Amino acid sequence: MYQLENDALKLECIERAGQMSHLIDKKNNTEILYQGDQGWSGRNPTLFPLVGNTYSGSYEINGRTYAMKNHGLIRYLDLKGNQRDDAIIFTYDADETTKAQYPFDFHYEMKYTLDGNAVHIDYMIKNTGDEVMPFSFGLHPAFRVPQREGETYEEYTLRFAQEENCRQCIFGNGPSHWENRTFHEWKVDRQDIYRYATIVYDNLKSKYVTLFHQDEARLRVHFDGFRYLALWTHPTPSDFLCIEPWMGHADYDDVDVDFYHREGTQLLEPNQSWSIGYVIEIL
Repeated sequence: MYQLENDALKLECIERAGQMSHLIDKKNNTEILYQGDQGWSGRNPTLFPLVGNTYSGSYEINGRTYAMKNHGLIRYLDLKGNQRDDAIIFTYDADETTKAQYPFDFHYEMKYTLDGNAVHIDYMIKNTGDEVMPFSFGLHPAFRVPQREGETYEEYTLRFAQEENCRQCIFGNGPSHWENRTFHEWKVDRQDIYRYATIVYDNLKSKYVTLFHQDEARLRVHFDGFRYLALWTHPTPSDFLCIEPWMGHADYDDVDVDFYHREGTQLLEPNQSWSIGYVIEIL
């Protein structure tokens, strides 16, 4: 178990996917994170090098066919942890297990730090091979909703930093397409998520969203630099909401696009690094 603590927060992490296992708001003695104990067994995995999956579940590189499970490799791996006084760092280097599914050499690193009432989670991916490396990347943090006894799921609202005029991906029944949406907030609603399977927004102006219980702000997720934001909960009614910043998304149709040119794919040159991060702020 890896742990960081300050006056406001207590954070615990595990080696499986480098996930957070607990995030305690010490002021209210409240667990912020879903515990993987209801419909979904996950908690907050990182999605690398695939968000969702290809339409067929496989893909081709240099004439050879490969396949990964949904959301890539990292979520299924035990990472190497390094506990410091001021940070927790998890790393993983490509090996024969990963290269059987994803034939590229990489160094993956994630770092947790606390700053007052906020957790900063920063990522660095380096191409340690000798050819261009295609990948997509995303986050999947699941937050407890409702957070406290006596509250209900439908009493929560997600408010965006700005009035939005964006696109939402509609998929699952016929060919996928994008529809324009205008809103400033979203009433947390299981049926709304079930209707779309996953709510996926593109081209948001907001750089953060705030989760409210009625008129009380509870937490804020900062996702500057990410192209998409997805909202999800499990089809089996469960007390959590995933707020997921993504770079890339699943193939919703049988598209004739190679692995290097799927929408949102990053192309990383040999010996180059790519960095991104997000912040969970407890209010």
